[in-house]
Order: sequence, then structure tokens, then C-alpha cells
Amino acid sequence: MSLIKHVAIIMDGNGRWGIKHKKSRNLGHRAGLNSIEAIIEETIKQKINYLTLYTFSTENWKRPKKEIDFLFDLLKKFLIKKLNYLIENKIKIIIMGNKKKFTKTLQKILSESEKKTSKNDILQINLALNYGSKEELINAMKIISKKKKKINEANINNNLYTKGIPDPDLLIRTGNTHRLSNFLLWQSAYTEIFFEKKMWPAFKKKDYRKILSKFKLLKRNFGGI
Repeated sequence: MSLIKHVAIIMDGNGRWGIKHKKSRNLGHRAGLNSIEAIIEETIKQKINYLTLYTFSTENWKRPKKEIDFLFDLLKKFLIKKLNYLIENKIKIIIMGNKKKFTKTLQKILSESEKKTSKNDILQINLALNYGSKEELINAMKIISKKKKKINEANINNNLYTKGIPDPDLLIRTGNTHRLSNFLLWQSAYTEIFFEKKMWPAFKKKDYRKILSKFKLLKRNFGGI
């Protein structure tokens, strides 16, 4: 049976679900928060240590400004509202990505969320915000070169946003789209990938449990036999 330490999720389909069910992409994003809460609860129940959520990519800046503003406002309200929940349930928040492009208000909320949950140890949630795997790799190479160190696997791992975090065992993408979209490209070399037809707001605990059960039956060889 394959053990699971780290699950990564591309939460795709919020906008499309919103258009179909609410005639609004933004209402789809809001509905997606319910799935996030449900999956966090199940992840804790399954005793999985790390959960990485692809929240906003470096390419998402191409979206309409109104939608971007709504997304960040939703994120701010979610973190403020759920801070006590995170602390009580010993959930640690880590922000993966370039925070410099965010407003000072959002940067402050993100920093406070990280600081106030830093000692929690039941579940670490990595929020991939303004995250792009190609940019992450380029930044790592620049840091290594600046330090005049050798470019090797260990040094790359030590200069990524995921430093100290085990590579994902399992990556789930909802929304019936079959691609990685610049997400954890280096870290997912031997990750088992499951593509889910349901859009993110329709993804429930039972769907998550079904994928976890399938994963546990896999024999992972990592290039061996």
C-alpha cells in the first residue's frame, strides 16, 4: 500500500462551474471555498501532512482585473475568517510564490497567517500564490549562481519554494483538463497524477476519498521494477 505524505491539487473549474450554475464566474470562485474547507477536513482525517493548493498562477494575471480583485478579496476574507480555525486545528500556512506583486494589505495578511500558524504541526497547507514553476526554477538557478554553488539536484531542491517539503505523492486536477499548467514541474517528476472530470466546486469528500483509495493500491517503482 502506498502511503501519502503530500497531496497537491490544481483546483480547476470554478469559473466554468459558476457560469453554468450561477451565471457568474465570481460566484463559482466563492463556491469553490466550500470544497477547500471540505478537502482540508478530509486531509487531516486521512493524516496527510502536506496539502498544496494551486491558488493563483503567474499566468492568471491575464484575467480581467475585476475577477482578480474579487479573487484576492475572497482570499483575504477567507484567511481572516479562518485564522482561529487554522490555529485551533494546528494547521500551518505557507505561501509559495512571489508576493511582491500583491497589495501591501494582502501581503500583511499573508505574512500574519504564516507567522501566527508557524508552530502548527498537524497539516501544512502550501498556498501557491502568484506561483509559476518555470519562474521558481529560474529563481533557484539565479540564487545558486549568486552563491557560486554547483548546479545539482540537491542545490536546486534547497532553493525552491518547496525547500524542506517532500515532493507530492499525488497530484489531483479537477475540471476535466489534462495538463499541469506550470505547477510543480520539478517536484512532480514521480508524482501520481489523477485527472478528475468534476469541476472544483462539485468536488466532494467522497470524490477525494475515492482517489486516495485508488492511489493507495498503486505500486510505485520510481524507475525501478
